[in-house]
Amino acid sequence: MILGAVLAGGQSTRFGSDKAVAELAGQSLLAHAVNTLQQQCDTVVVVGRDDAPAPCLPDRPRAGMGPLGGIAAALHHAAGHGFDTVLTVPVDSFGLAADTAAQLSPAPAYCESQPVVGLWPATAAPALDALLASPAKHSLRAFAQAIGARPVALTTIPHNINTPADLAAVQELPHGL
Repeated sequence: MILGAVLAGGQSTRFGSDKAVAELAGQSLLAHAVNTLQQQCDTVVVVGRDDAPAPCLPDRPRAGMGPLGGIAAALHHAAGHGFDTVLTVPVDSFGLAADTAAQLSPAPAYCESQPVVGLWPATAAPALDALLASPAKHSLRAFAQAIGARPVALTTIPHNINTPADLAAVQELPHGL
């Protein structure tokens, strides 16, 4: 079973406002991310927010840990609720292929150009806890290396929306919305 996790706890500093609620084709980026994961996951959660169109989890061990705090929360939730793997996507990623989980399978694996997009085994929670508790660099690539995750070149690279200009550029694309 796959748990989908939208990582939505960032500060949106480059965007200038809460990008999770920014609209693209009449839907918030958060709604787009949740809908995309619902197509390929058994359950979807949103990490790092209190209000979302799916159940919400707080970052772990605390807010402000970046994407790893969201992944840690999702891994612990998955391990405690019978999920084998977690497919993570950032809220600002748009255009994820409907077969991303299959492309990344078997876990652990991540998108080589956007490592926040990853398929992680629920059993990796203790390794991530150890990394977050250590003085080592807290990076996604360090976590991926620690658990032997492999980079994957996805057939469709999702758009990474960090600024209003990025959003405007994606709105101009012929994406069928």
